[in-house]
Amino acid sequence: MIKFSVMYPHAPGARFDHDYYREKHMPLIKARMGDACLSYTIDKGLTGGAPDSAPTYVAMCHVFAESVEAFQNAFGPHAKEIRGDVKNYTDIAPVIQISEVVVG
Repeated sequence: MIKFSVMYPHAPGARFDHDYYREKHMPLIKARMGDACLSYTIDKGLTGGAPDSAPTYVAMCHVFAESVEAFQNAFGPHAKEIRGDVKNYTDIAPVIQISEVVVG
């Protein structure tokens, strides 16, 4: 199994609409990917490692799929639509990583 992670770095003054992300954007991804999206999680950053410090990431999502190929085949045809929705909830450039889930 793989995990496709999208992480939004904290930046003072940056915009991120957590409600839109949770209620519209991530359900859009699930709907477009169908069964290839096994599940997803959303994280909302609270703080960094030091007391009262800003979180490293203001938000993260993790989309689980059977394989990189399964993810790409399901996401790829809808990538333009999904990326086009980003402006509706943030002005932050995301950091993306695909990982193999070794313990789940």
